[in-house]
Amino acid sequence: MQSPISYVLTVKLEVNSLSKLHEWSLWFKTWTKCETKTKSRDQAQLELKLEVQTHPNIMDTISERSEKSSYIEPSIVMDHIKKQQSYKVEEPIPISTMTLVSNGCVDYRGRIADKRKTGGWRASPFIIVNEVAERLAFFAVAVSMVLYLAREMHQSLPNAVTHVTDWIGAAYVLTLVGAFIADAYLGRFLTIIVFSFIYFGGMVMLTISAKMDSLRPPLCLKRPCPPASDGQTAFLYTALALIAVGTGGIKPCVSSFGADQFDEEDEREVVKKYAFFNWFFFAINMGALLGITLLVYVQQEKGFAWGFGIPTIAMFTSILILLAGFSSYRYKKPMGSAFTRFVQVMVVSVKNHLRGVGVVSGSQLYEVSTQESDIFGARKLFHTPQYRFLDKAAVIEDHESSITRNRWKLCTVTQVEEFKCFIRVLPIWATTIALSISFAQISTFFLSQAATMDRKLGSNFVIPSGSVPVFSAINALILVPIYEKLIVPFLRSKTGHRRGITSLQRMGVGLFISIFAMASAAVVEHKRRTHSNPTTLSVFWLFPQFFLMGSAEVFTYVGQLEFFYDEATDGTRSLSSAMFLSEIGIGSWLSTAIVKIVQRATGDEEKGWLRNDLNASKLDYFFWILMAINGVNLVVYMWVARRYKGRDGASAIGSVRDESTTVVDQS
Repeated sequence: MQSPISYVLTVKLEVNSLSKLHEWSLWFKTWTKCETKTKSRDQAQLELKLEVQTHPNIMDTISERSEKSSYIEPSIVMDHIKKQQSYKVEEPIPISTMTLVSNGCVDYRGRIADKRKTGGWRASPFIIVNEVAERLAFFAVAVSMVLYLAREMHQSLPNAVTHVTDWIGAAYVLTLVGAFIADAYLGRFLTIIVFSFIYFGGMVMLTISAKMDSLRPPLCLKRPCPPASDGQTAFLYTALALIAVGTGGIKPCVSSFGADQFDEEDEREVVKKYAFFNWFFFAINMGALLGITLLVYVQQEKGFAWGFGIPTIAMFTSILILLAGFSSYRYKKPMGSAFTRFVQVMVVSVKNHLRGVGVVSGSQLYEVSTQESDIFGARKLFHTPQYRFLDKAAVIEDHESSITRNRWKLCTVTQVEEFKCFIRVLPIWATTIALSISFAQISTFFLSQAATMDRKLGSNFVIPSGSVPVFSAINALILVPIYEKLIVPFLRSKTGHRRGITSLQRMGVGLFISIFAMASAAVVEHKRRTHSNPTTLSVFWLFPQFFLMGSAEVFTYVGQLEFFYDEATDGTRSLSSAMFLSEIGIGSWLSTAIVKIVQRATGDEEKGWLRNDLNASKLDYFFWILMAINGVNLVVYMWVARRYKGRDGASAIGSVRDESTTVVDQS
């Protein structure tokens, strides 16, 4: 390996856009420190004194860049210890022509990541295949667990449904904990690996529970059946708890880690990033498809031990697949606790308000003078006029306080704006939870319906009841490629938006479809319930409700992936992903709450709408209630979405971000 060689160079850059200043400093900061002076929103000066000790191949990269661009004088090609030179750049080099990323990601050696060797579609396949394997394991367990609790652990159907929805809810709400650990301490990649092993441990315990007779109550041929012992229940619930914790650590990090592989300042990579979100959702449904068909069939034919054992192997395989791409990934370093920063903003703004501090203009708010923000590894954020009460946390009262690093006394503009970004998305987050309530029915009451219907396919094959959600998964597998390859280009030609429609509009389409999904479920259930012999009614009557729920998920889920990642700041990517994933958990818990309310209001399990005997229940009434909830929720969502302003001023119907935000004078 060649030894470092010394270079000396003075560079002066005139940049016509302050937003490009960060890109330039990232390009040079690998080799030197630089000082900047902001002249105005439209003009900035970057002065660098490069006293460089580096390898010739790095300087060759700069030379190569200068030869390809008319913006830099060829004199930047340097000999050893070249005398000082200076030059001026009227326009910045397009970030898409640079080989180093502009978002601060590093490679596995800790160096600024090179686009030619890391990230993009070079790294994404490992992440996508890993997601297929992990989702295969999760869905194989999720769709079988109601049957396992009812048949093997002797729980009543309503209790089994409640326990499964509570478990799924916990798994997704725990994503908030996983996101906190990833952003604050471990980083996304290491968090995924650690929690994958926790997940794997839970799967091993679940397989043992299904295999060993001593961990289940004795076989019951006549009701009432003896319940499981406390020890048997504790062992099973410990296994499920580990799987829930593992899911909570993995899920908020995988999609964000995949998106990190694309430089959002590079227009070519941005397009690929949105394609990644669609294919990531495709991977989820591919895993679900395999889990609810192949593995459920294995479970039906070979027993629960095989049905859980194969997903256990799949989970371990997913870890190996992710590790195989180690050298190809771009990594974001942990940036400290976002929750701590949020609390600091709230505490300081309230303290200053009580002391009589008023709202001031942007130029009187505190921001560090360095190129990077005070949040490690995060870019600075421009001041916005929304939620101005929080600006009080960054008001400069005297010179002494302006230089303090105690953020419990004075916060920076970037820290305040980070909290504002979090607050802005909360109404959107709250108004998309209703879909998760409906979605929870796929793995609970929809499966209970299927179990009472004719599932014969031909003369010899019977579709396992747990495999019926394949109707939803196949729809997603078909719709995602059609949407990506045909619908997006068509809509783009009509709207001018690079994704055809905005993320908010896409979510709205999904919420609209969910109304018809629950209406279809109610109509079919009424037909099934009033049929003279429900066991002769074909399970394919359930196809419309599964198909529509799958369509709703395609639009809403991918829209959420795009929206929450785009609106997140550098320090809250995992937290933002966890927010929309927690909707699935909260939706499951709300589904449980609605079930309990309906049961108590209508006569419990003996006389109410939701009984242990589905044929004696009035499940269609319950579905009509969910349809009404979805309808009201859509109206509220449309009102909220039309008034939403993004972190850069983008509206729900805008095609591009509005960058006319207030700039803090740092001079």
